[in-house]
Amino acid sequence: PQAERSSIDTLRDLLIVTPDGRNVPLANVAELIPDKGPSQITRIDRYRVLNVTADVNKQTTNMLVLQKDLNEYIDGLLAQYPEITYTTEGEAREQRESFGSLGVGLVIVLFGIYCLLALPLKSYTAPLVVMSIIPFGLIGAVIGHLITGYDLSILSLLGLMALIGVVVNDSLVLVDYVNIKRRKGMRLMDAISSAGVARFRPVMLTSLTTFFGLTPLLLEKATTAQFLIPMAISLGFGILFATFITLLLVPVNLLIADDIGRLFRAPPETGSSTGSIEKGGTEPLANPS
Repeated sequence: PQAERSSIDTLRDLLIVTPDGRNVPLANVAELIPDKGPSQITRIDRYRVLNVTADVNKQTTNMLVLQKDLNEYIDGLLAQYPEITYTTEGEAREQRESFGSLGVGLVIVLFGIYCLLALPLKSYTAPLVVMSIIPFGLIGAVIGHLITGYDLSILSLLGLMALIGVVVNDSLVLVDYVNIKRRKGMRLMDAISSAGVARFRPVMLTSLTTFFGLTPLLLEKATTAQFLIPMAISLGFGILFATFITLLLVPVNLLIADDIGRLFRAPPETGSSTGSIEKGGTEPLANPS
């Protein structure tokens, strides 16, 4: 009964039946040592489980680095206790699941962008030229984190996902203008040169307006806005860096794609007439006079 197990004295006076049939107090045959025991025992799949929890100060600690160091320390500590296993749960588990879903989402995003570009451009290679700027946008996002002093987080990766769909805009503007000039009979080199001049202002304005639109969030000091700043850094600095690379890289990639295409085209038939054609030209061979 509850009344008889509320004190240690009751336990000491508990009568124990000895092998010869006598009843003696428990204190006569055993030594009682007070100690602490678990108030609750939790089991998962019949294994006893102990949960160790803590809150991380994300303003001063990089969660990814802390998790890596913690795993290395626990692995070394439990090497001498092979019967004990551990797993990280909570936010660490959410990050693992998020990284897995982001990998699948990245493949879907790239495939969707490629299809959306291939349909209007009516080409298999032109979308690749447009999308060649994406890795440089990611580099700009990493540089932005180094400049601002923020660590890469899960929100930074979400910002990179959004950046993929934004950086192709500037590249698409250039490629589309080059295609328009090519359809009018202009040589490739001339079309690229005119595209760089005619589309310089739209490309710069598109990127600068996006960056300055994110500036208030980048400078925000409120606690409620701090978790969104890594996403804004990825998007803002990524598109700003990609803009300058676009004006140089995309024209070069167009010329490289044209050279590669020439390697797979059938050689022109030889005939009695002679003439020449310039790089990327669409004019017929000139008849000799």
